Amino acid sequence: MSGTRRIAVAVALTLAAAGAVVVAASTAAVAADLSVAQAVAAQDGRSASVVGYVVGQPTATSTVLRSGFTGDTALALADTAGETGATRMLYVQITAAYRASFGLQSNPSLMGRRLVVAGQLTAYFSHAGLKSPTAMSLAGATPTPTVTPTASGPVEPYYAAAAGKTGPALRAALHGIIKVQTTISYDQVWDALKDTDQDPGNSANVILLYSGRSQSKSTNGGGADDWNREHVWAKSHGDFGTATGPGTDVHHLRPEDVSVNAVRGNKDFDTGGSAVGEAPGCLTDSDSFEPRAAVKGDVARMLMYMAIRYEGDDGWPDLELNDLVGNGTAPRIGRLSVLLQWHRQDPPDAFERRRNERIYAAWQHNRNPFIDHPEWAAAIWGS
Repeated sequence: MSGTRRIAVAVALTLAAAGAVVVAASTAAVAADLSVAQAVAAQDGRSASVVGYVVGQPTATSTVLRSGFTGDTALALADTAGETGATRMLYVQITAAYRASFGLQSNPSLMGRRLVVAGQLTAYFSHAGLKSPTAMSLAGATPTPTVTPTASGPVEPYYAAAAGKTGPALRAALHGIIKVQTTISYDQVWDALKDTDQDPGNSANVILLYSGRSQSKSTNGGGADDWNREHVWAKSHGDFGTATGPGTDVHHLRPEDVSVNAVRGNKDFDTGGSAVGEAPGCLTDSDSFEPRAAVKGDVARMLMYMAIRYEGDDGWPDLELNDLVGNGTAPRIGRLSVLLQWHRQDPPDAFERRRNERIYAAWQHNRNPFIDHPEWAAAIWGS
């Protein structure tokens, strides 16, 4: 073989090898994200990207906190948002670079959100895990998203005007953001609730707020066993009725059994009392109502939203939270100290976050900031 031909062959082989490397790298770059089940089965030290739902904070091999988070250094992913079996979870190490955005103590609203994490598939807490993450992002978002920092954590573009604020300045900024909304009629509220409060396990039903019962969407009305439109901020507290505005704001309107709605009436919220028929876990007395534990935080955040959204500058009453019960027709609802406690004890769950998203996307085009950023409650009202 001539020298020229040998050189040509060598160049061709070199280019072919380089091409193979490029193809391999390209293939690796577009490799599909693993499911949690696949990641759990592949604990061999490889680097991989995994997608799953945030289901809690692991603190030991078989212990995962779903509320009352104690740190920002680990989270658990699963293939379904409602997973409770630790053996079907992947424990993810959260290194310092990601703790402000993805630690559950700082960001409890991440519970139930879908996350994409890249890192090394290896045991963590003596359990199937992913360590040394190289990228973390909400599914569908850009990895390691650029966000505007505040004193208490990152904010999304929707809340940019609130960045870096606290106290009255934060309150004013949030009011300016969420008052930009589409209003709907009281008749339209029926259709909105059939969407926002849909039973995740049965699309033909809604979940009743206080009762917790799954009931057919078609049984709305005024009959004894029908469901109707509960104003969590009682419409007599400010006397705004059902006119378009606070009376039709879906952020505080929920489906509820007609008779249970009547028992709640226009009472403030507090602890204690007698059991409420058809609403297990709820209590009531002469001047207050206590909802079941699973929605105490939901109730608190709906009332917080109303107090920030309606500040008296758009023809509606200035709604305020106070630490009283028996507020009557004044534009006030209490008891604030109890509501703040409920807010801490019952952080936003997947149902509440989906509800917020549906209101934003399909109905009013505004959001409840205390679902997206629970830490802002303390920044405005203290702890």
